[in-house]
Amino acid sequence: MGQTAKPSRINLWRTRLTQFFSTQPKDRNQLVEVLREAQNSNLFDASALAMIEGVLQVSELQVRDIMIPRSQMVVVEDEHSVQQMLPIIVQSAHSRFPVIGDSRDEVAGILLAKDLLRFMSDEHADEFNIKDILRPAFIVPESKRLNILLNEFRNTRNHMAIIVDEYGGVSGLVTIEDVLEQIVGDITDEHDLEEDQYITYSEEQGYALVKALTPIEDFNEFFKAALEQGDFDTIGGLVTHHFGRVPKRSENITIGRFKFQIINADSRRLNLLKVSQE
Repeated sequence: MGQTAKPSRINLWRTRLTQFFSTQPKDRNQLVEVLREAQNSNLFDASALAMIEGVLQVSELQVRDIMIPRSQMVVVEDEHSVQQMLPIIVQSAHSRFPVIGDSRDEVAGILLAKDLLRFMSDEHADEFNIKDILRPAFIVPESKRLNILLNEFRNTRNHMAIIVDEYGGVSGLVTIEDVLEQIVGDITDEHDLEEDQYITYSEEQGYALVKALTPIEDFNEFFKAALEQGDFDTIGGLVTHHFGRVPKRSENITIGRFKFQIINADSRRLNLLKVSQE
């Protein structure tokens, strides 16, 4: 007597997922609730849920929501020599730099750090002309949605966009990594904190990166502040309490004299904050 074929795991997964969607969600919030119920039933893990929520968030956010403001852009000037550019490039450890003229509103193009390598030797130093190696700047308005920008990054093979306001002035920049981080979370790079380091402060940029697990008393000691600890031990717990929920990436809140921006978070907890003083 032959055996009855058992449904494959993928068919079982499809069946269970279809059951969760048997009542069609009427808005984004209902859709997220359905997805969270599916995750709670182990149809997929928490990291997959965070990525799905990130994709939904990207379709709602605009470039202005995540851009690096013009005041914090690391740039080089079109009149700089290689020797003048090197300290800026080494200190920032970035790979791409807007090249400006008389002001930050005059972006001549984008410089790739690797394009300077051939001019590092004395043999080619005299051949340097920044106009020969500039890449065209990719210009987008503040109002462009992130999902559209991501498609444009892919189609044009650009990795950085210069953001302009309605009057054509430069208001900031955004990279493909900034957009992807809204989906997959923080991507480890040169700005990440060491495992045993809670706070790192940049005087040049005027803000600090603070791990959400930083004890409030350590935060107060570092900033000479007096944030009340209350029922919370960590700065992440305090920020979540003031939001009244787990905030999303790029959201902001002001507590006392401090402005907190969410840099990395998932559906359950905060991971990294950018802190500046009002």
